[in-house]
Formats: sequence, C-alpha cells, structure tokens
Amino acid sequence: MDIPSSTRAAVLTAHGASLDLTDLPLPPAPERGAALVRIVRTTLCGTDIEIWSGRMTLPGMLPMVLGHEMVGEIVALGEDTRDALGRKLSVGDRIGWSESTCGACHGCTVLREPVACSSRGYGFLQRADVPPYATAGLCEYAYVVPGAAKLRLPEEIPDTWAAMAGCAAKTVLRAFSRAGGVRPGSRVVVQGSGALGLFATAVARIGGAGTVINVGAPPARLALADAFGADATVDIATGSEAVVSRVRDLTGGHGADLVLDFAGAPSVGREAVEMAAQRGRIVVVGSTGPDCEPIALGTVMGKELTITGSLNGDIADYHEAIGFFTSFAGRMPWDRLFGEPVGLSGASDRIAAMSRHEEIKAVIDPRLA
Repeated sequence: MDIPSSTRAAVLTAHGASLDLTDLPLPPAPERGAALVRIVRTTLCGTDIEIWSGRMTLPGMLPMVLGHEMVGEIVALGEDTRDALGRKLSVGDRIGWSESTCGACHGCTVLREPVACSSRGYGFLQRADVPPYATAGLCEYAYVVPGAAKLRLPEEIPDTWAAMAGCAAKTVLRAFSRAGGVRPGSRVVVQGSGALGLFATAVARIGGAGTVINVGAPPARLALADAFGADATVDIATGSEAVVSRVRDLTGGHGADLVLDFAGAPSVGREAVEMAAQRGRIVVVGSTGPDCEPIALGTVMGKELTITGSLNGDIADYHEAIGFFTSFAGRMPWDRLFGEPVGLSGASDRIAAMSRHEEIKAVIDPRLA
C-alpha cells in the first residue's frame, strides 16, 4: 500500500474538553529502526482520564494525542527495524511498543531502568504539534520511533488484551515483582477496583494467595472483583475506619501480608499502613497526585513494614504481560474489563464515561467510523 502522508487523530487541546478530530503529518518514510503502523486497537488507561480531566498535568504538555495502550499493523519500516527480542520485523506484522528511551542518560546506563530515562517518550509525554506528531493510540496511523521498544505479538493474543498489556497489565505485574511476588497462602489486599485493581485481584488469585480482598467502589465493580478471584470485597463508601476494621476482621485480626495501592485516593496510604500485618509489604502504584493523608511512621517502624514504589513498567514487563495472557487466557473473564469498540469520533464520549466510572476500559478502533 502507499505510505500515508497524514493521519486522522483525536487531539486533546484543553483539559476537560472534547477531543479535536484533526489531521497530523506523518514522516515521508520511517527512519532506521522506526516503523509506521496502522492502529487496530487502543484501550484507554486511567492515566488518560487523569490527563484529560487535568488532575495530572505537566507544563507545556498540550496539545497531545491520548492513548498509550495500542496495537498496530506495520505498513512501512525503516532499515533494520527489529523488535526487543532481536527479531526482524516485516510489513504486516502486528506489534505493540513500550516507551522510547535514549540509552545514554543516568537512568539508562547506570540504573539500567528504562522507566528512569530522562528523555523518556511515551504517549502523554509527546506533543502533537511537533515532530513526529502522531505517536499515540488515538490515531489512524502512528509513528513508532527508533528508540521505542517494540514487540511482535503472538497471533493467539486478542488485540484488546495485547493493548492492555502495554500499560495496565505490565504495570500490575511490575508491582507484584517489586514486592517480591505473592507468597503462597498469604493475605493480599488490593486497593482499587478499576482495571488495574481488578487485574491485580486476578494476579493475586492466580499467584497463589490464600485470601484476596478487593477494596473499592462502586458496587458493580466490587461484584466484578468476585469474578476475578476476590474472596471478599470492601466498599470504600463505608468510610476509612470501617474499611480498615473490615479488612482486619477478614484476616483474623492480623492484617494483610501484602497491600497494593491501585487507587490513589488521599487516604489510601494511611489505610494501607493500618491494615498491613506485622512485617507486611505495601506497594504504591496508584498515588500519582500531590494530595495524601499523612502516614504514621511509628506504625511503619513498629510493624517493620516494607513500603515500595512501583512506576509503570518497561518492555520486560510488557513481554511478561503478553506471556501472562497467553498462559492464563482461560482463567479469568478478561473481556469483561472492556467496553464495545468505537471509532475516533466516539473517543470523547468514552473518556467521559470512564471519568464517571461507567466503563472500566474504553476500546477505540480507529478503523471504525
């Protein structure tokens, strides 16, 4: 096929506003190590909603194209473009990709952590009015830059699952890894009943937890947590003190051996410390905002708690997420996480629905009208 010179895109120009459908330029040909793809599926992440609403913002970040969980079919390739496993890519291959990194900064060379790259390019960190313009999911075509870690996807993984693996699933799996995994028979509390919290509930169950408790809201999502392996759920509407008391009751008064924050509410950190067991582990993933309630450091010391931060994930976590879906395809009702696909023109409505907690993960197929 002819290489397109521009792409239709849904661009965020003001927080809280409808996305503007417009055309963005594409490079005349992919450079060495790059690829041009036709987007076949994008799933929206909670971070997209935080950015859209303005709760998460950076100076000069707008205009931008939202969507950093996406899958595309290659329509053009630069010279010697390979995936992260060294496999030569070809036109027609279906790929996902993770953040682009520079390979030369302190984060890349000393820490050897892609998520610590000082020049990290990833969906919401790339403006839509400067080259290469179209790098995110809410486009018909996207330019995958040379520094982006690409992954050729197995045929058996559905587009929607593969897209979710690009952020939500890899973020959850990295958090479990940072915590040292699930100890068989242990008591696990997942704070949050959005896409990450529900997926984490399933991971804890599959990973061998003895008791899995999901803390969140609204009731419909808590009911879905049951389907994803929760032994019990706790509604945050009962109030902070009642939530902690109920978790302690459900764990025989001991508290949770592992608490994972995928909620990010101001009270989450304090509640996690209070509901954690002696020598419990806490992983902070969802607390991206500036507001939080203080935690009792004396309790952290007295319980000998381990508190770990976990940020997003890299291509290794993405590869693990694809493997997880491959291995456990039939273990959980994964498709219940997703809405019905809509085209770019429906993206604004789906973003608003997610912000009202009416949809867990919106699905965008730019090939639709």
